[in-house]
Amino acid sequence: MINIGVIGYGYWGPNLVRNFQQCKSTSVKCVCDMHKSVLERVKATHPGVDGTVWTEELINRPDVDAVVIATPVSTHFDLALDALKAGKHVFLEKPMTQTVEQSERLLEEAEKRNLTLMVDHTFIYTGPVRKIHELVTGGDLGEILYYDSVRINLGLFQHDVDVLWDLAPHDLAIMQHVVPHKPVAVSATGMSHFDGEPENTAYMTIFFDGNCIGHIHANWMSPVKIRHTLVGGSKQMVVYNDLDPNETIKVYNKGVTINRNRESVREMLVSYRSGDVHIPQIERIEALAVEVAHFAESIENKTPPLTDGKAGLDVVRILEAATEAMGMQGRPVELT
Repeated sequence: MINIGVIGYGYWGPNLVRNFQQCKSTSVKCVCDMHKSVLERVKATHPGVDGTVWTEELINRPDVDAVVIATPVSTHFDLALDALKAGKHVFLEKPMTQTVEQSERLLEEAEKRNLTLMVDHTFIYTGPVRKIHELVTGGDLGEILYYDSVRINLGLFQHDVDVLWDLAPHDLAIMQHVVPHKPVAVSATGMSHFDGEPENTAYMTIFFDGNCIGHIHANWMSPVKIRHTLVGGSKQMVVYNDLDPNETIKVYNKGVTINRNRESVREMLVSYRSGDVHIPQIERIEALAVEVAHFAESIENKTPPLTDGKAGLDVVRILEAATEAMGMQGRPVELT
């Protein structure tokens, strides 16, 4: 049994505690939160779980094997580094850290101590994303040409990060999981409509090696909530609507073929293919439950998790480049 300590019991913390308690391989020993009223709520919901307001107390408990960190991103690096130095495995909320340098430091510490460092990119463990990955790796879509996503809603406004750092990690994690190309450069533009606050509307373009491009639209000021992703291939195309519980994934047998006239490069014939629409069966299991079990399995088998520190670093690298590009009004920034 792997004993868990959870730091942060805000928006996502209750879901984490519940799933780690229900997992057959883990048990939550302690929850840390700065608000005593929150800890009282933890005690009422989970009678056998201890509570503390001191992160050091939780991290240094000898009966805690792994530390789960669900706090603001500004605290991620210090808390995760302290946990790793104490010999604890770490499950870290997204985005992994505020900078590439911090992420690299955590990776170094985890590797040095042979500890599991996992980032909570929950969407990777959902049925729809696993199905898209299956379609891509199986060759059903053909060559991947583009990834296009819209993640917009009214709120929740953040004061410590802009809308890309808040919403785009989901799409960046999905994109890097399903697109078999390496991102090489990033362009981004954004706008803050309130003085002194971070950007609330932003657009990011990711350039890959090869004939592929990615685009992410993130917005806190939309009158409607949309979670829409398109993955375009040379054979078929996928539409992923996260808000549709019945038809979350649709696979379109549609495409375009261009035949150029060999005698004149100015003349070309465009033909359109329009076939059937397929709605595949999607496994309906809570993604966080799958992810928590995967974290435990990674610790027990000493194998790297699917969303390991390297995957978290890759997302932070793109976000950092996007921030730089926004400061230059969209001029592309190369990824090194």
